[in-house]
Amino acid sequence: MEKIPKIVEKIFDKLELAELDRVHFKSFGDFSLVYEVAYYMNVPDYRAYMDTQQQINLELMKALQKEKIEFAYPTQTIYVNRIK
Repeated sequence: MEKIPKIVEKIFDKLELAELDRVHFKSFGDFSLVYEVAYYMNVPDYRAYMDTQQQINLELMKALQKEKIEFAYPTQTIYVNRIK
């Protein structure tokens, strides 16, 4: 968990249209660890924002996989009893 802010910073070092403000481990969710990443866009273009957000997310997934940091997905077990 302590590696994640540095990983995010490295991703932003490569971006031209966005400037990182901060990265924080914000809270514990019901099934998640919530990080907040705040950044500024250098252009007022929504499409550029969405392209940048997608690039950040994809690069983050790659970097976390490389570091062997896995996502936990909520699971559910259902028990079924047969009535005879």
